[in-house]
Amino acid sequence: MRLSLTTCCLIILTAIVTLAALHHARDLVAPILGAFLLGIVMTPLSELWDKLRLPASAAAFLSVLLALAVIFVLLLLLEPYVSQAISQGPIIQAELRETVEELRRILRGLEQISDDMAAAIEPNAAQTTEQEPVALPSLTDALFYAPQFLAQFLIFTGTLYFFLLARDAVYDWLSQNIAALGKSDLRHAAKQVSRYVLTISAINFSFGAVVVMVMQLIGMPSPIVWGLLAFVLNFVLYLGPALLIVMLTVTGIVVFDGALSFLPPAIYIAMNATEAQFVTPTLVGKSLAVNPLLIFLSLVFWLWLWGPIGGIIAIPLLIWTLTVVKGFGDQAISAGTPGKA
Repeated sequence: MRLSLTTCCLIILTAIVTLAALHHARDLVAPILGAFLLGIVMTPLSELWDKLRLPASAAAFLSVLLALAVIFVLLLLLEPYVSQAISQGPIIQAELRETVEELRRILRGLEQISDDMAAAIEPNAAQTTEQEPVALPSLTDALFYAPQFLAQFLIFTGTLYFFLLARDAVYDWLSQNIAALGKSDLRHAAKQVSRYVLTISAINFSFGAVVVMVMQLIGMPSPIVWGLLAFVLNFVLYLGPALLIVMLTVTGIVVFDGALSFLPPAIYIAMNATEAQFVTPTLVGKSLAVNPLLIFLSLVFWLWLWGPIGGIIAIPLLIWTLTVVKGFGDQAISAGTPGKA
């Protein structure tokens, strides 16, 4: 059945309005969607509470308390290393500037050309070289953003609690009101997402630990910071490792001399390729294999829409959607197959 021109226009306009609404309402929608996905990831824990016959309210409260405790402990453990990395930023910038100046002195010809161009536009250059120092955020700015963060935190916590509390009721309502969607499909999709996230988290944690040891062996400063970055950025497939390669290249040029400058990114590329080609496919399995093009497009879309938060939720949301859609297709096939006589 072909769609009419009016229907196509309505679909396009609806998609545009939906994108605009998601973009402008990200402060509200992002914590809600993040809470739903975290609740789905915590499916094994919820099933454990069910087996122990805990009341629904107590089980939801314990799950939320455990999730917040893990997040809080991780923030406390990571804060010293993040502060150390931030404090070393100006040092790396100064050393990188010296490296660039050294390269400019080597390339005399290019430097002469730049001097001639600077002399030709000297009046404008004199006006543009004086820049005002960048103002650091003040206490007033921090207090201004505090209520917004607190509101998002409360939205996230409340949504997570009530979703865990009414998880079965939500599944029942969806299966009753969407004919092609069964409760078993929702549970299967939740288990798939939970399995993927927990497996990838274990892989990335192990990968980050290996990066720490390797960076320590080759003499890179702050090896724990590099392991932390490897752990976090590996969740953002393709784009995260590419960003870390750039950071390792810049730091390698600053820290080492000659060909050794490219040793850190070269080692990381080899390790990341080994993990992506052998370790992850073996542990994740074919049942969770997703087309790389879909992964890349999903990452680009959600990063564009919501930034880093979008990059975190992109893959779990994609796996959940694909699993549910596959359930639609299986049910349609089974419904259209005639019974045996």
